[in-house]
Amino acid sequence: MHDSTGRRFLFLLGSTRAGGNTEALAQQAAAALPPGTEQHWVRLAELALPAFTDIRHSGDGSYPEPTGDARTLLDATLDATDLVVASPLYWYSLSTPTKQYLDHWSGWLRVPGVDFRSRMAGRRLWGVTALAGADHSDADALVGTLEKTARYMRMDFRGTLLASATRPGQVTEDEDAALRAKRFFTA
Repeated sequence: MHDSTGRRFLFLLGSTRAGGNTEALAQQAAAALPPGTEQHWVRLAELALPAFTDIRHSGDGSYPEPTGDARTLLDATLDATDLVVASPLYWYSLSTPTKQYLDHWSGWLRVPGVDFRSRMAGRRLWGVTALAGADHSDADALVGTLEKTARYMRMDFRGTLLASATRPGQVTEDEDAALRAKRFFTA
């Protein structure tokens, strides 16, 4: 079912464990979306994505059509109007499953006929992350990666929802984050 705005949200869960604080924060934000807004949730760590190999400088530099989970993920990405990268902060940046997903964008840019960059232009990119500690500047590299990715792809970067939480479930104790989550997708 599509909502009246036709928006389709793809939530890309980048944690290596299910039910973590970043996922809970993304769910809080998604709960405030208008009724009927299409939501597709993908747990990146559960996909059998092949390791990314840079072949830009081999042959004609093109990449083959993705298959399996990579094709499913490409199709879901192209179908979304709004992409929400929900990655916990791992070593001050994106999680491995999230980084691997973005690495595959490099190949999708070079698959003949996909026109990935032009098709992604104008879509909205959002970030959601939980981090240990109260200093949200620790997430600057993660936020910067998403912001620069959006700029390169000519997407509309809508910001990153941040919360402080360490132990599972702790994000529900961050009342300020809960308030920001309720307004995040309407800002």
